[in-house]
Amino acid sequence: MDDHRLTIVSNIQVLREEIADLRAQKKTVALVPTMGALHEGHLSLIDFAKEHADQVVCSIYVNPKQFAPGEDLDAYPRPLIDDIRALEGKLTDFVFTPTDDEMYPDGFSTNISVSGVTSPLCGKSRPDHFDGVATVVTKLLMMVQPDIAIFGEKDYQQLLVIRRFVRDLNIPIEILGAPIVRSDDGLALSSRNQYLSEDERKTAPLLHQTLLQLAEDIKEERSKLSSLIEASSNKLTKAGFEVDYLEIRDAKSLAPIIEIYEDQTARLFVAAKLGTTRLIDNVAV
Repeated sequence: MDDHRLTIVSNIQVLREEIADLRAQKKTVALVPTMGALHEGHLSLIDFAKEHADQVVCSIYVNPKQFAPGEDLDAYPRPLIDDIRALEGKLTDFVFTPTDDEMYPDGFSTNISVSGVTSPLCGKSRPDHFDGVATVVTKLLMMVQPDIAIFGEKDYQQLLVIRRFVRDLNIPIEILGAPIVRSDDGLALSSRNQYLSEDERKTAPLLHQTLLQLAEDIKEERSKLSSLIEASSNKLTKAGFEVDYLEIRDAKSLAPIIEIYEDQTARLFVAAKLGTTRLIDNVAV
């Protein structure tokens, strides 16, 4: 008989007591931070975490500090009961569901800011976003103190930001990136995909298809890098996307790439609105 149970914790002190008990048992711990509205992409992170640690903690917290005024904080889906059922189905060990007061008590005045890697791409159009991400992830890492933490590669820039401040602050936690999970038509899974209308959902896979084709074109015609990117951006615009950026960057530093060389670690990044929904994606070149 399966006696597994999911422990739900909302209080930081209780969470720390639970983690201390695991440590006493010599158990390794993985953290999977999420904002809820869990889909198969999130659940793949749970599977990934279970391959690397004895116990898995999934946090669910919609972090207000990473939303700019006018973004979808109030509308962001919060189906907590459904999320808990999904985590139970994956035999997750703990779910941490803190309140705003627990995360940011009265008088909270600390901000974690990372320079350099936060400046391009999403950081350019959402200038305070990564400060909010860095601050909440730092708090979650300190609260749980896991051996490893898992983040999806769909938010590739976010993954690099987290790796940077963990390194810079000497936080003794290994940060692992997990592969992007996609629908059968190639669209990267995202909690925001549910905002898409029926017609927009049919158009959305063109984002990934365009990246794949662009990556192939670049491999064949490296000297035409700029014109190939411009043509792909125009293709998306004609299809109804409002392109925020479509760029090729170094996969480790996000430094801009003007010319691409044989052994260079390059990656294509795109962000675009389709209707009111902002979609992001990336592929290796």
